[in-house]
Amino acid sequence: MLKDVIATRYITPLREGGSLPGLVEADDSGTYVVKFTGAGQGRKTLVAEVVCGELARRLGLRVPRLVTVELDPLLGLGEPDQQVQDLLRSSSGTNLGMDFLSGALGYDPLAFPVDAGEAGRTVWFDALVNNVDRSWRNPNLLVHHGDLWLIDHGATMIWQHNWPSAEASAARPYDASDHALARFAPDVRGAAADLAPLVTEDLLAEVTAAVPDVWLADEPGFDHPDDLRRSYARPLLARAAVIQDRITGIEGAA
Repeated sequence: MLKDVIATRYITPLREGGSLPGLVEADDSGTYVVKFTGAGQGRKTLVAEVVCGELARRLGLRVPRLVTVELDPLLGLGEPDQQVQDLLRSSSGTNLGMDFLSGALGYDPLAFPVDAGEAGRTVWFDALVNNVDRSWRNPNLLVHHGDLWLIDHGATMIWQHNWPSAEASAARPYDASDHALARFAPDVRGAAADLAPLVTEDLLAEVTAAVPDVWLADEPGFDHPDDLRRSYARPLLARAAVIQDRITGIEGAA
């Protein structure tokens, strides 16, 4: 389970992304980047953030700590932006927070080269979850205290948007030609050897258990949140065994 905190102060909107996340203080004295259930992308984006973020962490990749953030919509009444007020009003209850990495810089490949091993682990992981949003145009990577951190996993596991075709969708190759780290000769074979054996049924059960029930409720075709959790786990388990052979667009990937 993720740690649960209560939002105590809405600081400011972050306008870099389309979902309008916000910087929020919580009752544990922490500061979090919060993604809201009322945003246009909906709760499936938050499910993807939890599944991929917690999986990445257990595979040894750096991801900001995730928490659930309980939000009282009255918190935003002083916000002058009507769009933000509407977002907070529609996001009452459980939202997703990520540790705010103070002082972190957006990733620039010209200023921060990455070795082939770390590049390979990142590319392999993105292929596993089919992350289409880690390109050189929009890296979704931060540099914090000299280390590379992965952020923003909402645009992953596209098969969750059409469960009847999930198996076929999850079997598709991954084109890494536009990946932010493609220029660093990613060692995806080495990454697969190290990471694929770690992706087990037990690990995926642990990861999917971190998703709050409220974000999984009322999904058409599923009687219980645990049924849906297993549907998230199955494509990842199958994909982990073979995805290194289905990565295209980088030298030595296949």
